[in-house]
Amino acid sequence: MGNPAHPLPTPSTQAGREGLAALLARPARAVVALDFDGTLADIVPDPEQSRAHPAVVPALSALAPRVAAVAVITGRPAGTAVRYGGFAGAPGLDHLVVLGHYGAERWDAHTAAVHAPAPDPGVEDARAELPAVLAEAGADSGTWVEEKGRAVAVHTRRAADPQAAFEALRAPLAALAARHGLIVEPGRLVLELRPAGMDKGVALEEYVKETGAEAVLYAGDDLGDLAAYAAVEKLRTRGVPGLLVCSGTGVPELAGRADLLLPGPAAVAELLHSLARRLTQG
Repeated sequence: MGNPAHPLPTPSTQAGREGLAALLARPARAVVALDFDGTLADIVPDPEQSRAHPAVVPALSALAPRVAAVAVITGRPAGTAVRYGGFAGAPGLDHLVVLGHYGAERWDAHTAAVHAPAPDPGVEDARAELPAVLAEAGADSGTWVEEKGRAVAVHTRRAADPQAAFEALRAPLAALAARHGLIVEPGRLVLELRPAGMDKGVALEEYVKETGAEAVLYAGDDLGDLAAYAAVEKLRTRGVPGLLVCSGTGVPELAGRADLLLPGPAAVAELLHSLARRLTQG
């Protein structure tokens, strides 16, 4: 369990305090939604080596039975997030939902099945062109491609100058995406080409509607989480209180809109533990 010496943190904004109060007052009507990489798992040089922080599954197992629903919303394929998170078969997580590919895929713990639409042909076409585009852009050997099924991502983290490589690839990858009806989702030293029409905000809004939630907590760490932040802000205008949590301070656009700033996944796990403790105490 989390450290009892760590009290539940206080959000810095009035809207965040109202969101937290609503979650604590009506946990059976509250949804907790969480990004994966950078929020539940530390960022690592090789995304295939990413795993949930060791404290995450115990924290979720303690919290999930005490709220209406817990969802992981990620740009990864749903099945990949389940494996890397260690979520399948975890105690207390029998109703966990993982919304992968920004909500295009869904894994439900109670069925252990992934539901996904057919692959987008634009992704296949863009993937075939990608090596030539990278070569023409002069991307060095440190730039590498991650296959994500319904999307393809280009990482510059290992490049000699990661930020310069990232900026140099913005325009050519945007042009490639446009040719095939895709969009580019930027992140921290990564540019992802994926189908349009779905993002974390759409996924979160649809899930909140599905569950009938009357309060929502969303935690994220990167640019792809801005859409989910916007969804929570919109829900607030409709009378659904929300708490926005930012894991880390590497993305100022996100940190500046958060109600609660935490240093990283270990602190997110501690927050989840603290919520579970508070709800257990009543």
